Amino acid sequence: MKELLKKLRRYEIQIRKAINSQMKGDFHSVFKGSGLEFDDVRPYQYGDDIRTIDWSVSAKGHGTFVKTFKEEKEQTVFFILDVSASEDIGSPGRTKVDIGKEICGVLALSAVKESGHVGLICYSDIKERFIKPTKGQSQAYEIISALSNLKPLSTGTNLSKAISFALNAIRRRSVVILISDFIDEGYEDNLKALARRHDLVVVHISDKRETALPRLGIIPVLDKETQRTVWINTSFGDFREKIIRHHNERKDMLQKFSRKHEINFITLDTDEDYVPKLLRLFKVRNKSMKTT
Repeated sequence: MKELLKKLRRYEIQIRKAINSQMKGDFHSVFKGSGLEFDDVRPYQYGDDIRTIDWSVSAKGHGTFVKTFKEEKEQTVFFILDVSASEDIGSPGRTKVDIGKEICGVLALSAVKESGHVGLICYSDIKERFIKPTKGQSQAYEIISALSNLKPLSTGTNLSKAISFALNAIRRRSVVILISDFIDEGYEDNLKALARRHDLVVVHISDKRETALPRLGIIPVLDKETQRTVWINTSFGDFREKIIRHHNERKDMLQKFSRKHEINFITLDTDEDYVPKLLRLFKVRNKSMKTT
């Protein structure tokens, strides 16, 4: 735990320095969503959006009133981390789930320093851990400790259920950071709903072991999620090329989906330094905040 905290603090300082010097941007805007909260009501004026009409107030017979909103002063950041067995791939200490946990930890440390409320959902095909959002340094430490000590009860994956749980659990508009390898199907509708309701960031994590298979002939392969062993012929025809093509197609589909639905998207490999890519993501978010 001490070593992990030391590592995360080093990354957090590196990110903060880069944003303050290289980007010349406001670190707060990295975690600042476009959320609005109800402020008051006022009489309807020509040109007002009819969707803002407060029908309950207007029904009292004193005229038509519309709701007014103000920018949320305190932003909520929610991490959704896929902890299914397919995430446990990679070198020791650098598996997909290890990288996901580190990203949650370093961004939690950063968010609480900007007075943000931070929460966490860990999911496989069941809810593994849920921490309600609150603010303060102790909240970041609680999240890091929970991630460090987490031992999932299930090996399965169900991203659709994970996102559905998030849609019900996260009430106010938040910055939602979803971290997964996205090796699943049928989650797109719920992901689109999550993007409509929240300021969504998708972090796709992969490992080269998933595609870089050597020619070893017929070998047993363990499916970590089902615990079933399947025998495959790694030397047969274009078997390896099909795996690579399928992996790239799935990643490209997710990237196009994210672009279409205005989702911030980054993809990482377990053997690369993720800090530069996080910085590029923040640069994009800073620019978008300045133009909205």
